[in-house]
Amino acid sequence: MRLAVLRERHAFETRVAATPETVKKLIALGLAVVVETGAGHGAAIADDEFRAAGAEIGADAAATLAEADIVFAVQMPEADIRAQMRRGTLLVAIANAFADTSLVPALAEAGIDAVAMELLPRITRAQAMDVLSSQANLAGYRAVTEAAVTFQRGFPMMMTAAGTVPPARVFVIGAGVAGLQAIATARRLGAIVSATDVRPAAKEEIKSLGAAFVGVEDEETAAQTGAYAREMSEAFRQKQAELMAATVAKNDIVICTALVMGRKAPVIVTAPMVAAMRPGSVIVDLAAESGGNCAQTVAGESHVTENGVTILGWRNWPGRIAVAASNLYARNLLTFLSMFWDKEAKAPKLPESDDIIKGVLLTRGGAVVHSQFQPPKAA
Repeated sequence: MRLAVLRERHAFETRVAATPETVKKLIALGLAVVVETGAGHGAAIADDEFRAAGAEIGADAAATLAEADIVFAVQMPEADIRAQMRRGTLLVAIANAFADTSLVPALAEAGIDAVAMELLPRITRAQAMDVLSSQANLAGYRAVTEAAVTFQRGFPMMMTAAGTVPPARVFVIGAGVAGLQAIATARRLGAIVSATDVRPAAKEEIKSLGAAFVGVEDEETAAQTGAYAREMSEAFRQKQAELMAATVAKNDIVICTALVMGRKAPVIVTAPMVAAMRPGSVIVDLAAESGGNCAQTVAGESHVTENGVTILGWRNWPGRIAVAASNLYARNLLTFLSMFWDKEAKAPKLPESDDIIKGVLLTRGGAVVHSQFQPPKAA
């Protein structure tokens, strides 16, 4: 069987879906691997490194996809690239399936068996292939390091003969994987850190990293369970807004990481909250691509407000640390394929009864198979 690794074509995407390390292991499974030329450029991997690992180098997408049985990508390839894939091709990527209602039917019509890695269930067996966690972890780290570069004072308290530099105050909104890494990184740099999350289980995780917990605690938050936060009531949002306003105003740096799976990110930091921050403060919005947690975020840009607050709204935060992000993502895909690899047949075997396959498989054999994307039944 042949496995193709595509060069990413989406704006702001610097990652690659395989590395020389994973290419060697894919070949060991019995696969022939072809990597499109330039695929690793954004992640500092030259074609020669892939070639030395045993991969062929495809001159373009058409040459790379020719006779390919399996395709690895970071983002879902566009329609013109998918049109070059054979029917029955297994495509493994981050599909962002909820963002485009036409995507899943189009994949089925093209006869592509599509795996959406972002839909991986949060179960123990799936941890080593969890692309959301691996990429969010790096995004949380990158958020703090970019905030540190932008912030014009300093993170740790520094005592000098000329006087004392006070430590930065960092507030992290959302204590999922990205938020927890942001807390840990800000603490390592010497900041005074506080954080909030609507899930009560996050309180102890926040405190265990040495940060102070800030949050509304009521019956509604007590009902929050699972890895993702559910949308909250208007009454809760009002109580949260009042607490956030007071907290944001007294912090130097705000890191926003709050996401709701399949929906627009909630706006938590309003324009009046930004206006109350001190000049020189920094807001980092990891949710910029999903609408932003800050009302004044401009997706894909860094800008300074009238009162001197810098808001970083870059797209694709994991792509801003592409070497590490590619290494982890490539291992996630390798683990997924290895878990469902039939050694005797030297081919993938995706049992429909498996919880992981139920979670990630969008289409198979020209049909939509994922429960959340089934077309509505006729009345």
